[in-house]
Amino acid sequence: MSKTCCSPAFSPDGEISARDAAYLDAAQSVQPAPSNVQRELADALLTIRGGFFDMGTRRSRFHDDFDSPRHKVKLSDFRISATSCTNAQYARFVEATGYRTVSEVEGWSYVFHLLLNDPSQWTEWPPGLPWWRKVDGAAWFAPEGPGSSTANREDHPVVHLSWYDALAYCNWAGLHLPTEAQWEFAARGGLRRRKFPWGDEFWPDGKPAMNTWQGDFPKVNTAEDGYVGTAPVTAFEPNGFGLYNCCGNVWEWTADLFAYHPAEGPFPLRDPTGPDTGYARVQRGGSYLCHVSYCDRYHVHSRTKNDPDSSTGHGGFRVMGKA
Repeated sequence: MSKTCCSPAFSPDGEISARDAAYLDAAQSVQPAPSNVQRELADALLTIRGGFFDMGTRRSRFHDDFDSPRHKVKLSDFRISATSCTNAQYARFVEATGYRTVSEVEGWSYVFHLLLNDPSQWTEWPPGLPWWRKVDGAAWFAPEGPGSSTANREDHPVVHLSWYDALAYCNWAGLHLPTEAQWEFAARGGLRRRKFPWGDEFWPDGKPAMNTWQGDFPKVNTAEDGYVGTAPVTAFEPNGFGLYNCCGNVWEWTADLFAYHPAEGPFPLRDPTGPDTGYARVQRGGSYLCHVSYCDRYHVHSRTKNDPDSSTGHGGFRVMGKA
């Protein structure tokens, strides 16, 4: 099968599992929005003029992230959303289509323990990660499980979405997930070889510029940046291109399968779309849980991966379209 920017998740032997195929089919079977709605959504995107940039960093903090060495990339023009998809935007999509996310189908998702009223009620967690609790009923509309809601958080990023759920929204909206290279180019906001969209200082002028963890991870979050969980998508200042919260707040899905990203030459890479095989998808930007003591991945070059069916309370996405 030929690869597109939103191709299915392949195992190393090229096969897609029946379970993944079912989720992919559900995402691709979503009825597209009317043309006037798609035009409205496309018109809200920011135009990014392409060009050359240095992707990655000189030295990776986490070797297995493969965000080094730097390498030259050339991108064509593209358009991208200023913010992560919000709860209100995703609610509009679900109301129009009746789509059910992976966490709804599975009946649970992972919630960070300090966001739960009673963490002891939820006794299952991934190996070695007791701060993530498997919560029955947790989903995008109930971020902390039964009894919670997105009321008064309509302008916060939607979370508990798998890669398939992000793809479903894109298929409805007539948009796409950005490639990893497009995401990083846009996140940098026109700055070269900097750690953050505003420069190299963690807190420029001593003031928080993003939503991350402060305190003693994972026990105490002092919330000096103003937020314990997610922040509104337009919190803090935008970068030089007008994008908000490219670092911190929520991890954002991209189109690319995860691999060692400086692919074989020739260089510069031109409009790269990532590897043709793999299973995990790339996520970018870090989240409100990133902290220097544990997950120092809140930089514009930082990357991580997750299975395409995975959903958590700090995972969202932003969209892109053609220039």
